[in-house]
Amino acid sequence: MRRTSMQLAAAVLASSLAVTACGSIKMGAAALTTQQRISSATLTDQVARLTTAYRADGRKGIKPQRPVAQVPQQVLTWLLTFQIYNELAAQHGITITPSAVQSQLSALTAQAQQQKVSVDAYVSAAGAVPPDLLPQIGRYFAILSAFQRRLDGGRTPTAQAGQQALQSRIAHAQCLAAKDLQIAVNPQYGEFDYGTYSVVPAPNRLAAAPTPSPSASPKPRLTPPC
Repeated sequence: MRRTSMQLAAAVLASSLAVTACGSIKMGAAALTTQQRISSATLTDQVARLTTAYRADGRKGIKPQRPVAQVPQQVLTWLLTFQIYNELAAQHGITITPSAVQSQLSALTAQAQQQKVSVDAYVSAAGAVPPDLLPQIGRYFAILSAFQRRLDGGRTPTAQAGQQALQSRIAHAQCLAAKDLQIAVNPQYGEFDYGTYSVVPAPNRLAAAPTPSPSASPKPRLTPPC
C-alpha cells in the first residue's frame, strides 16, 4: 500500500497560537477565553473525529504527519487558534465573507487533488485537523490572508528578511489578540508553549525532576512575548 507524504502550506502547519496561563478553569472546561468556553466534551468529540479520520487515512496508506499521542493537544491548539484569529479580525476591523472562506477551501481542495487525496485526508493527516472543522480552517486562512495583505499592501516580500519581518508582525498581532482573550488551558490537557505556539502536554509536576540530557526538549515558554 502506498505511503502518501503530505504537507500543508507553511502557514497551516506553523499556525501560531498565543495564550496566557492566567485565569481559573471551571469544571468540565478544556479551556476558557473571554470569547468562548471550550468544553471537555467538545474537545473529546473532536479528538474522536480526528482519530476516526486517522483510521480512514491509514486504510489508504496515508500516515499522520504529527505525533498521534498528542492528538488532544493538537486539536485544542486548533480550537483556540480559531478564537485567536476571530479576535485578531475584530481588533483590526477585518470582515470575512463566505466567498472568501470558500476561496480558501477551494485552494485547499486543489492542493489535496495534487497529492491525489481527499481534502479531508489532506487536512487530517497533514495538519491534525478534524475534517468537520474545515469551515473554521477556511475562515482562519481567510483572516490570515486578509491581515497579511493589510500589512504588506498586497506585495508579498520575496527577500528572506522581509518575510521574517512580516511573520514577526503577524505573530505579535496574534499575541496581543490572545492576551485580550485571557485564555487559560486546563492542565489536564496541557499548557501553552510560547516558544512553539502550541498546546503541549503538561509535565508531571509531582515527579522528581530528572537531570536533563543534552538532547532533551527545551522547557516550554509559558509567558507571552508581547
